[in-house]
Amino acid sequence: MFLGLDVSTSITGVSLINDRGDVLLCDHIDTRKAKSFFEKAELVKKYFEDHRYTQTVVQEIWIEQSLQSFRSGFSSAKTLSALSRFNGVVSWIAYKAYGVEPNYVAASSARKLSGVTIKRGDKAKEKVLKYLLDNEPCFSVEYTKHGNPRPGYYDRADSLIVAMAARELWKQKNLTS
Repeated sequence: MFLGLDVSTSITGVSLINDRGDVLLCDHIDTRKAKSFFEKAELVKKYFEDHRYTQTVVQEIWIEQSLQSFRSGFSSAKTLSALSRFNGVVSWIAYKAYGVEPNYVAASSARKLSGVTIKRGDKAKEKVLKYLLDNEPCFSVEYTKHGNPRPGYYDRADSLIVAMAARELWKQKNLTS
């Protein structure tokens, strides 16, 4: 079983798939209302505790790498630092909950391994959502009255892509060994 996480300080996506690629869990942890960094971490820890049944089946944990460099018009140094710290804390919480050391994959690599192609200029999150809606029968999205995905669904989609990439890497490794 492959646990895929898309870590963010506002909403963290959580997905679990089995060796055959069946989606067993596709959810998110909303930490937007937490007042502090540590309250956010506690919410993640509580989520894993509330989902203890998954602890006996998780073989690998894969986490989307946090951004490593600046891109014009995107996150500031302060934001990148906070995201990186939170990614580390969630990695530790997952390690303690499951007893498995996490692996990391870049978002672009995870998308490529999962079969999602993003052309220059495309909005990656929207392409990922469309890909999953078109190709993953159990994946669904709730929309706002304005037709936008509700908060958390992009995070769910990204975590599912990470889990799918983890499975693909596992298959590649087992075919060569």
